[in-house]
Amino acid sequence: MNKRKIIQEIIDLMEGANTRPIETVVPGLSMIKGDIPTHQLTALYKPTIGFTVKGTKILSIGECSTNLVGPSYYVIPVHVPASANVHPDRDGHPYMSLGLELNQNVLQPLLRDLPENLIPTASEHLFAACEMDIELMEVWLRLLRLTKTPRDIPALAPAYERELLYRVLMGPQGWYLRQLGQRESNFSRISQTVQWLRDNYTRSIDIGELASKFGMAVNTFHRQFKRATGLSPIQFQKQLRLLEARNLIAFEGYTVASAAYQVGYMSPSQFNREYSRFFGSSPARDTQKLRRIESTRD
Repeated sequence: MNKRKIIQEIIDLMEGANTRPIETVVPGLSMIKGDIPTHQLTALYKPTIGFTVKGTKILSIGECSTNLVGPSYYVIPVHVPASANVHPDRDGHPYMSLGLELNQNVLQPLLRDLPENLIPTASEHLFAACEMDIELMEVWLRLLRLTKTPRDIPALAPAYERELLYRVLMGPQGWYLRQLGQRESNFSRISQTVQWLRDNYTRSIDIGELASKFGMAVNTFHRQFKRATGLSPIQFQKQLRLLEARNLIAFEGYTVASAAYQVGYMSPSQFNREYSRFFGSSPARDTQKLRRIESTRD
């Protein structure tokens, strides 16, 4: 089967996708399609292997923006705050993508089975679009076919997921997956740091103490954290706070001041400035826009 036929079958199998992410019956596999609102794409992204099937996603993490043009894949190895917007392809077909959440319980045993020198060395860019070869595309198709035969999922999904991870490990982003899967690597320690920050984002942080907690010198910690996430630890925490505050104000009825205090800000005026800088408008205006968009989708 050639790439064109594979893509067409994937499109057919994604007929139930829409502008909200849909978790399929295959564990960890999700799909989305269409003109997705920008505010929905400004979020804390999970560790994921993403497959841009059609169209383009422009993903912005920190100061770096990456054009993910279908068909291609990308790797987000740790939780990271990001923003994005999507566009149809040149022929007007809607944006379509699949995602498979990274599972350490699959990755680590696979790495133990592979010779270390088999995996390519580091590439220059962590967040990048990677060319989709036919073997990797076929694995995605086999995973997606399982949505039509749920009884096969327990037996076949783990094998397909392992193969997908293997093929990504053999590609230009494989080095990062290897680092993530090694418990004592700096990259793995940064992943643990990210988890700690997600659990403690309202607290004041001391970078020296945080670096020491995860066994790194301060300079190494800063460098490795930015390499893994595209952000400094302080930027990461700030964006976590702002994302949570946006949700509290827009959808849970908090006032601007109460949301600011809830996520760890001591100064409402500082919160307003940083919110406006990050989201492009004040909390009040942004909230009005979000509620209006969401009301038209329900």
